[in-house]
Amino acid sequence: MQRNHNHPTIVTIEKVIDETPTVRTLVFSDDVMPNVLPGQFAMVWIPGVNELPMSIMISKESGKAAFTVRKHGPSSTGLFNVPVGGQIGIRGPYGNSFDIKEGKLLLVGGGTGLVPMMRLLTFVKPTDDITVLMGAKSKDEVFFEDLSNELLKNNPHQVIVSTDDGSYGEKGFVTDLVEKLVNDTHYDAVYVCGPEIMMYKTVQFANSRKIFVQASLERMMKCGVGICGSCCVGEDLVCKDGTVFDGEHLSKNSEFGHLHRNKAGILENY
Repeated sequence: MQRNHNHPTIVTIEKVIDETPTVRTLVFSDDVMPNVLPGQFAMVWIPGVNELPMSIMISKESGKAAFTVRKHGPSSTGLFNVPVGGQIGIRGPYGNSFDIKEGKLLLVGGGTGLVPMMRLLTFVKPTDDITVLMGAKSKDEVFFEDLSNELLKNNPHQVIVSTDDGSYGEKGFVTDLVEKLVNDTHYDAVYVCGPEIMMYKTVQFANSRKIFVQASLERMMKCGVGICGSCCVGEDLVCKDGTVFDGEHLSKNSEFGHLHRNKAGILENY
């Protein structure tokens, strides 16, 4: 019987990995989610709490996928607290995916925005020269550095970490590194996911150098299928038209990097 992606499938959490004090990866078995494309997402139902959109994390084990979540609000904290043996509902996958170019690639991730970057790394070719930039507030909040190096062991690559407080890696915002690298090096493509201000600056830098760039946007999503309109960015619906948009398109969107909608749908400044 074919699975209806719009109906929640109940899965059981089989493993919980503490990445940082505030970030966990929850691993589960499934027939569909291990095979999604980089940039696609699922709607995740936490019984008794809420439903929220989540990028789908890779797993080293066949037939398994995961969600990497930072506890923040009630919904993300509810998912963060699901124990081994606990159950959640998943529907999807939804959304489009990154257009994967070949050659010299720059991947930029901030926080849990690294999740689609890790999946993208599983799609690159061995001849691609990959640079991964990771942004975090402090040393305690750095994760996926070892995983990135492991995934790229057969590629020419470098993994660079920046922390806001300078407690690990380069000191400063990851966008400072983006600006320096795109000015000094020609990349065939730039991919970014993370806080919107970080993505906005990355897209601006890449556009200014006429480098192909794509960003995976995050917005308030309630339905995931283009009905509720809560995830709109200007005329775009992130869940249906994205989540991945290219830099040329985003340069024409007056809300990207400037305005977002709260849970009530009211526009607010960043």
